[in-house]
Amino acid sequence: MEQFDHLLEKYAELVIKVGINIQPGQSLMLTAPLETAELTRLLVAKAYEAGAKYVHVDWDDEQITRIRYEKASDESLAYYPKWLADMSEQLGEEGGAFLRIKVPDPELLRGIPSEKVSKAVKAAAKAREKHSAQSRNNKISWSLIKAPTKAWADKVFADLPAEQRIGAMWEAIFQMNRVFSNDPVAAWKEHIATLKEKQDYMNAKRYKSFHYRAPGTDLHLEMPEGYLWLGGGDYNQSGVYFVANMPTEEIYTMPLRTGVNGTVTSTMPLNLNGQLVEGLQLTFKDGKVVSYEAKSGREHLTTLLATDEGASYLGEVALVPHSSPISQLNRIFYNTGIDENASCHLALGSAYPVNIEGGTKLSKEELLARGVNVSLTHVDFMVGSAELDIDGELPDGTIEPVFRKGNWV
Repeated sequence: MEQFDHLLEKYAELVIKVGINIQPGQSLMLTAPLETAELTRLLVAKAYEAGAKYVHVDWDDEQITRIRYEKASDESLAYYPKWLADMSEQLGEEGGAFLRIKVPDPELLRGIPSEKVSKAVKAAAKAREKHSAQSRNNKISWSLIKAPTKAWADKVFADLPAEQRIGAMWEAIFQMNRVFSNDPVAAWKEHIATLKEKQDYMNAKRYKSFHYRAPGTDLHLEMPEGYLWLGGGDYNQSGVYFVANMPTEEIYTMPLRTGVNGTVTSTMPLNLNGQLVEGLQLTFKDGKVVSYEAKSGREHLTTLLATDEGASYLGEVALVPHSSPISQLNRIFYNTGIDENASCHLALGSAYPVNIEGGTKLSKEELLARGVNVSLTHVDFMVGSAELDIDGELPDGTIEPVFRKGNWV
């Protein structure tokens, strides 16, 4: 790792200054896999240097996660401690920030019945509903970042000798986060400005619907009144700018909950809570999934759709050019936070209330009345490729090309 020391420091500084943008006197909860201890310690140091009041590290070990699914009773899997949920909720109420190194092993739960995984995921989602609302409404600053683990690097770089895989993963992460530039913080500010130009352009257009066409895809999306495109980052309730996902190449919004019709086929594998779903195809009628298939992992999709009523509706539509820097790496990372920034994507489940005018002040019932999907879950899946065409319909009925062959027109 010595050859990466100066780059690691630049990366940690970038995450603290741009990603989570920690403020003097602010507390931080940092969730990190045990394998990422070196980066985690650097992040803690950079946070304190930036004036953090307190940094709490919540260590994560995937083998312990697997042991729970193998050994725990159904009653145990359906339990999530209220005190644990309360901790995050209280920190959010006090204006704390949340940073997570999110790199789940794509094969972690191979062989574990999907019903078991669904039971635990749903219990956690219900217990953490208030904290999730803090995040989705941007009441707090939060950011998801990446760092290599052995299991993940072995999956993504299986074509390389074992001893080269972690190094290759670091190089990819540094590249997609612009860490190789002389001043990564300045490079990110420039990148965010570019995404904002696209966001402003699309918001000015006010397309009332979109039509997606690609092999296995013929999908119409109606848009709700007052919808908003966002991209890059956003401001929390205190006016502090943060970037929720590093890397990011998308601009995103929400479709009308009941306005999705047709069929869409995924273009990349989906890592669903440590279980892979490949060759996903969904058919929608009046917004709801009415049939679905997958080349593998269909049972995991079944349990996802059974989470609640909203899990069968879309909550996000995001545009990413096929020419994005991550796409140009020409590699599947089996990590949604990366793969979704190489490809246009959609998400089953909850919409982000920030994507509609006045949405952060609305109750669940009011959101539903505005055509905004509400759910305990939010799962992105990739639909972009060099063969994707998207048309937009203007308010006067004029049809315009938005994407051709996977890129902006």
